[in-house]
Amino acid sequence: MEMIKEFDQVVVLEDLPEYELKAGDLGTVVLIHGDHAGYELEIFSADGRTLAVVTVDASQVRPVNHRDILHVRERSA
Repeated sequence: MEMIKEFDQVVVLEDLPEYELKAGDLGTVVLIHGDHAGYELEIFSADGRTLAVVTVDASQVRPVNHRDILHVRERSA
């Protein structure tokens, strides 16, 4: 598996209702915890506004790849 680095975009693999995130949402890695045990992600809206900064385990994300298709959804208010 490809090593995730700071500022990489990653795909959230499971719903994270405490952050209003759904599987398939994108985040940008802003900090790596330990030896890639987890990551701090910044979540952006489509117009570039920061919606949240969240901490996830490494098992909850994967790198973006060339087969991924972007999709937009509205987040609840």
